[in-house]
Amino acid sequence: MDRNKRVFFGTDGVRDVANIGGMTPEMALRLGRSFILFLTERGIPRPRIVVGRDTRRSGTMLEGALSAGMSSAGAEVLSVGVIPTPGVSFAVQHVSADGGAVISASHNPAEYNGIKFLDRDGCKLSDESESAIEEYLSDNLTDDWRPTGASVGEVCPLSNAIQDYADHLASQMQQKEFLPSSMVIDCAHGAACTVMPFLMERLGAKWSLIGTNPDGLNINEGVGVIHIGHLARVVTECGHKIGFAYDGDADRMLMVDSKGRTIDGDIAIWVLARWLASRNDLGSGVAVTVMSNMALEEHLAREGIRLFRCPVGDRYVLSAMRQFGARLGGEQSGHIIANTYSRTGDGLCTMIMMLNACHDLNEDIDTLVDRFARYPQRLSNLAIANERSLDMDFVDSLSSEVQKCMEGHGRVFIRPSGTEPLLRILVEARDFQLVEEVSEHLTSLLKSHCS
Repeated sequence: MDRNKRVFFGTDGVRDVANIGGMTPEMALRLGRSFILFLTERGIPRPRIVVGRDTRRSGTMLEGALSAGMSSAGAEVLSVGVIPTPGVSFAVQHVSADGGAVISASHNPAEYNGIKFLDRDGCKLSDESESAIEEYLSDNLTDDWRPTGASVGEVCPLSNAIQDYADHLASQMQQKEFLPSSMVIDCAHGAACTVMPFLMERLGAKWSLIGTNPDGLNINEGVGVIHIGHLARVVTECGHKIGFAYDGDADRMLMVDSKGRTIDGDIAIWVLARWLASRNDLGSGVAVTVMSNMALEEHLAREGIRLFRCPVGDRYVLSAMRQFGARLGGEQSGHIIANTYSRTGDGLCTMIMMLNACHDLNEDIDTLVDRFARYPQRLSNLAIANERSLDMDFVDSLSSEVQKCMEGHGRVFIRPSGTEPLLRILVEARDFQLVEEVSEHLTSLLKSHCS
């Protein structure tokens, strides 16, 4: 398979088990130098870069190496410490920096870590920019080009970045007196832990917090969006009205209602699209990925709202938003971007928007799941030994043939994971039995082909 020239960058930066493979301190240092050389040769002679990380034990190790690489190439590194990915995005804009870097493996287990870069607008880099940075990784100039004396960069703390981000979030809450009092927040033992106390203070909220004891090894462990059942149990057993959960770097958000049922990104987009449309702030429509449920398409069509589909990944969502003039976009997994409020997926901002939207639309949160009535879906993960030897022409042909056999009653989508050696197989239809039969048949055929 050779559909993407990038070797190291996946759908969300460079990611691997920390200290081995593709995410060693040496790699972090080279990535830092390459990113700065990339910027310098594009007319930014001494870039200012905001750097943040999540709560993983390997984060400080990789931050030190990354910062050393960037400062050795002449950059001024502004260190924030532990902060959500969207907090780095906000800081880049707030201090007019030339870019940002986030050290996080998002939803992955604690032994993983990763590095992703942001541009001067706080947005994730394009495929083309990441490909260019990869070229610098293998270029001798990356090693030979070493500023000296006053041209050497430096690393310094960026004071009050977390508080400024909390102020930004709090300013988006329209009517603080209508905040729900019985609410649970699951911070996933991740980066949201640093911001949430400040945000609650500014809002005057007294919400219950869980997943707020990071030890460097427990990020996402049994908590957060990956283990939404934990939040559901807390909400139902303690009689709360609503719950919100984040992933390790807090760029994703999922909700649960008082019955413990998941309100995913598709349902959130359904609510937010109607809210933004009522405020004349939706633009041409909504951008979602190929993974979004067909029910979302039907609901938005009834409201006269156009839907544009794109590949998986929140930066592809942002690209589609720009291409089609949409001001809202997101993923079923909980990455949501609203142009007026954020430049990248922002779980905390999405929570604020959902609270505003549900109040303004007079939404009964406990009926959202029933009224949305999603098509049954089955997402299967098939392990593949070598993604590069995968014959995607065969996979696409098989997918098309099965799609035809479903005769318009559903859809099939197959893609390699951008972060793990997996082939993701999505089958969706109104009839659950059809979903099961097609999924098992596809998985069997692909397993025999990939073995």
